[in-house]
Amino acid sequence: MVKLDIISDPICPWCYIGKTLLDKALAERPDHPFEIEWHPFQLNPDMPPEGMDRHVYLEKKFGGQEGAARAYAPIVEAAEAAGLDLNLAGIKRTPNTLDAHRLIHWAGIEGRQMAVAMALFRAYFHEGRDIADHDTLADIADGAEMDAAVVLKLLKSDADLEGIHKKDAGFREMGITGVPTFIVAGKHAVPGCQPPELWIKVIDELNNQPAQAGNG
Repeated sequence: MVKLDIISDPICPWCYIGKTLLDKALAERPDHPFEIEWHPFQLNPDMPPEGMDRHVYLEKKFGGQEGAARAYAPIVEAAEAAGLDLNLAGIKRTPNTLDAHRLIHWAGIEGRQMAVAMALFRAYFHEGRDIADHDTLADIADGAEMDAAVVLKLLKSDADLEGIHKKDAGFREMGITGVPTFIVAGKHAVPGCQPPELWIKVIDELNNQPAQAGNG
């Protein structure tokens, strides 16, 4: 197996699109060697814990609706090309994603990380749910066959807060300034949304390596 680390934020549309494009390649190459692990990176580390009204957030970040429309036009186009119908108008609040990252971390311990990470994307980008809300996060955990009551209890504590902050800071110190960033085998960084063809090429090269070594 080859480790594929995905550094992302569940409110990052490019992360959702990038993973969807990767999934197309994985479907084409079901014999892929990747063992995937998700890691935290907060797009808005200074976001208040309660989040922010979406319109206020867009006003501050893009100077209003027109600026936001310009910024999101390529996102909508790329999402549609990837087969995703994002419901951006349904997003009422931009959340602080710290607790969502904690849930992804706990899901990893239970072998449920992929299910939770993708459920968070769907909840935010399709269902307009507040993925900072503890009940919402517990419901997502329940849908991934985790114990919702345990998750609620953990969310009300400071469990793993420091660890998430340290991981996020560590990636920034490595020079990562945007997500998604994919790291192949702990050394090759693949930034941004890449087409399935690139991932298929990477998978084919990785799958051919053991055979070459065996023939030596």
